[in-house]
Amino acid sequence: MKKYMGIIVDAISRQQFKGEITVENGKIVSIKEKEHDNEQCILPGLVDAHVHIESSMTVPSVFARMAVAKGTVAVVSDPHEIANVMGEEGIEFMLEDSKKSPLKIYFGVPSCVPATPFESSGAVLDINAVDRLLAKDDLHYLSEMMNFPGVILEFPDVMAKLESARKHGKVIDGHAPGLRGADLQKYIGAGISTDHECFEYEEAREKIELGMKILIREGSSARNFETLYPLIDEYPDHVMLCTDDSHPDTLIYEGHIDKLIRRGQEKGLDIYNLIRTAVFNPVEHYGLNVGLLREGDPADFIIVDNLKSFNILSTFIDGECVYENGKVLFPLEKVPAKNVFNRNKISIDDVKLVPPAGAIQEQTTEKGIKKIRVIVANDGELVTGQELIVPKIENGNLVSDPERDILKMVVLSRYSDDPVRIGFIKNIGLEKGAIASSIAHDSHNIIAVGATDEDIVETVNRLIKNKGGIAVGTAENLLDLPLEVAGLMSTLEGEEVASRYHLLNEEARKLGTSLESPFMTLAFMSLLVIPELKLGDKGLFDVTKFEFVDLFADE
Repeated sequence: MKKYMGIIVDAISRQQFKGEITVENGKIVSIKEKEHDNEQCILPGLVDAHVHIESSMTVPSVFARMAVAKGTVAVVSDPHEIANVMGEEGIEFMLEDSKKSPLKIYFGVPSCVPATPFESSGAVLDINAVDRLLAKDDLHYLSEMMNFPGVILEFPDVMAKLESARKHGKVIDGHAPGLRGADLQKYIGAGISTDHECFEYEEAREKIELGMKILIREGSSARNFETLYPLIDEYPDHVMLCTDDSHPDTLIYEGHIDKLIRRGQEKGLDIYNLIRTAVFNPVEHYGLNVGLLREGDPADFIIVDNLKSFNILSTFIDGECVYENGKVLFPLEKVPAKNVFNRNKISIDDVKLVPPAGAIQEQTTEKGIKKIRVIVANDGELVTGQELIVPKIENGNLVSDPERDILKMVVLSRYSDDPVRIGFIKNIGLEKGAIASSIAHDSHNIIAVGATDEDIVETVNRLIKNKGGIAVGTAENLLDLPLEVAGLMSTLEGEEVASRYHLLNEEARKLGTSLESPFMTLAFMSLLVIPELKLGDKGLFDVTKFEFVDLFADE
């Protein structure tokens, strides 16, 4: 039996009092008022309501070490990324590795593997696989239904997966950026209960009014807290907090859900509403076995110096102290590397793009060149725009134009030696060199963007040599971070991965980019379920039309 004294923050009764918590056999057996001099605060542990652990670039047992240091006791995690690479074997890897840490990780069953039929993935989870996985006790919900057109149009395979979730009594997560009106009503009517993709306040408000729970996302690239935070006080019972995709440097240097508690208070939000969104709502919505600082609950709680600065002093899970005084108190176990990567190196000829006949007329003026569709990236957003722009052509080859910030981008399959697909993108900002990654949502093929064809080829080939990871630099000088688990995650300590990743980000900035998170932004430029224009391993894709389009536009 152990006792802990401090200022008890009771978010249920919305009060604070000096008291003592008694813990025995992993449970809270009593919470009593008691006078003492300890000014530290005791609160329920924090919960990330939606995260892809793979985006931390570390395996679950390593991610857990970063998370508990920030006061997180549980996460709701979608193993969608590794499932796209390795299928059920990848999901099983995540489940097994998560058992090496005390962090409570609640995995779901990916609903969209592959996310669309318009890209190459390493696996397919059909209705039979999804139904079989949903029957498992250690898989707790149907993960984000990204194929919202399939729901609205009632595609049989999509509807069968939703029906399977209902049959097994599992929550269904949503993913519907910008969806409004009658289509939204139909989407929600199919039993989909959450959305973490809102980037506009009115969109989120409409979804709440129609019965959805909104997850306010603040990750490494997509950051929506600044826009959506008023919802926390306006709809405290209908909002949760999540990171979705958070890179290791963000987790270590900025924080996890704890940073949103601090920011929320800076915005003047009610502390009890913040705790409700960060703990109570996800626990209740997903039915998590996570304590809420009540007698009889699992002893999952945190101790902070005070509510304003919210510095995590200790984290407890099931009564065991897992983090204290800057130290994680459980060991890092050895993790085997697993991967699927079948790609040979490419050559300079593979990334050359000769305009088709008729694209360039005899005259050399700008009017004589057909415009191309260019992806317009938006810093901090997954949504892109598109512009029609006259390309730069050298020796009959369409090339990057750093002076106008129009850069060549390529996507190629990691699963076979299929042709390299080529597009162009604006707002990456590289003045020289290239960046490349095998983290490319959702199928995690190879994606690269660069100032010259040579730079692109060299960075891509470095990834192929490493069988996955990220790389940055010029053809003559490259830095890399190998990711030996599925080309998505490292088995190294989080601090080591974060340090290396930070170094690569700094190198990218030296090459000219001003993006907050250039590799994270790049990773979403092949995500064919987020509007407007994206590039997949089968070609340029207009998400609003849900069809492939030609690079050269007919005006």
